Amino acid sequence: MSENFDAIVIGGGPGGYVCAIRLAQLGVKTACVESRGALGGTCLNIGCIPSKNLLSMSDYYYKALKNFSSIGIEIKKINLNLSKMMQNKEKSVSVLTKGIEFLFKKNKVTYIKGTASLKSNNEVVVKENNKNTVYGTKNIIISTGSLPVSLPGIDFDEKQIVSSTGALSLKTIPKKMIIVGGGYIGLEMGSIWARLGSEIHVIEFLDHIIPGMDLDISKEFQKVLTKQGIKFLLETKVDKIVKQKNSVKIFTSGKNKKEFDCDVVLISVGRKPNTTGLNLEKNKIKLDKQKRIEVDKKFKTSVPNIFAIGDVIKGNMLAHKAEEEGIAVAEIITGQAGHVNYDIIPGVIYTTPEVASVGKTEEQLSQEKINYKIGKFPFMANSRAKAVNESEGFVKILADQVTDKVLGVHIIGPHAGELIAEVALGMEFGASAEDIARTCHAHPTYSEAIKEAALAVDKRAIHF
Repeated sequence: MSENFDAIVIGGGPGGYVCAIRLAQLGVKTACVESRGALGGTCLNIGCIPSKNLLSMSDYYYKALKNFSSIGIEIKKINLNLSKMMQNKEKSVSVLTKGIEFLFKKNKVTYIKGTASLKSNNEVVVKENNKNTVYGTKNIIISTGSLPVSLPGIDFDEKQIVSSTGALSLKTIPKKMIIVGGGYIGLEMGSIWARLGSEIHVIEFLDHIIPGMDLDISKEFQKVLTKQGIKFLLETKVDKIVKQKNSVKIFTSGKNKKEFDCDVVLISVGRKPNTTGLNLEKNKIKLDKQKRIEVDKKFKTSVPNIFAIGDVIKGNMLAHKAEEEGIAVAEIITGQAGHVNYDIIPGVIYTTPEVASVGKTEEQLSQEKINYKIGKFPFMANSRAKAVNESEGFVKILADQVTDKVLGVHIIGPHAGELIAEVALGMEFGASAEDIARTCHAHPTYSEAIKEAALAVDKRAIHF
């Protein structure tokens, strides 16, 4: 055995590296094992960070191409250098991964490169360059994230049939891209390539996009994306995908029984826990039917000193959820009362406009037979949004009919991902719609739409 630790974190993604840093801050001798060769996990390397970079860059290009002349900015010729755009994306990723390495050094976290598996409840085997090294530990935290799911019998080649990973690294702009799945990831990827010139078709099995989202938002979101040129085929099933020499053929059934030819197919139908190869079953760690690791309220697995967080356990596969769980586990291990409030975890889609949500949807409240009232306020009545031509969308606040407590907030509009933080904080402290309505908001700001929606809960919005 080469070295002993108080805690070993397997996985250096958002949950894992945050957990490792917090453990070290609390005086725990900690190591973090990562197989990728770079810290940050899927989110930083091939997920949320590079996608946000391309979403932002593609939006700049699209606005310069389509909107600038109408506001008096006239550019004779606009060229797109895709290679340079991709280089910029890679640079943003590199800077941030190196930043995490610096934080590890600063907090004295040992960074171990290699593929980890469990030898026992107190031993972790790390394989690197065909060499196995065994590390001893008092606690193990599994945070190995998730992997994209394909359709049955269809493999990703990351060229013609791609996951989100391949969609972020295409060498040329597809003339036509078909996206299978109308969820967060697929729509963000579709937005990027639509802005850069691709013809985008989204095939969704359900009758609406973004399953689980408040239906008001979902319907408005589809309208906005349709205006941007993205085409939707709802209630449609993909039966078969056939690769050809220079194209891909897709066969569908349901409401839209068709054959499609395209350059690239993006399959975005979900993700699965990355638990293969960890020797979980041999170490008596229980999994559920979805192959997620079963944990109790303190993130303990069926083996008391082994914990699990992030995408490998039940719940939304979100980086910030994993981070919160990482901090909670670190504090639990050191005798503190680590806790995550799963009722107040925001979700954001980084299209233009953005979509953000926290708490219950109207459909959930109806299903749970909770009496509620609604306040809505459109961005077209917001001074800041109108002044800068970003007036699509609205804020929707759901509050308890009797207590006025805010139960859910849903936003489609400019900077929704930033605006949602205000209401998440309010909800964490049990705010009522009246509390938000009586809070002074600076003018002119997008956040005034939140105040107005809170006023609208009791039908007293001022500007609409």
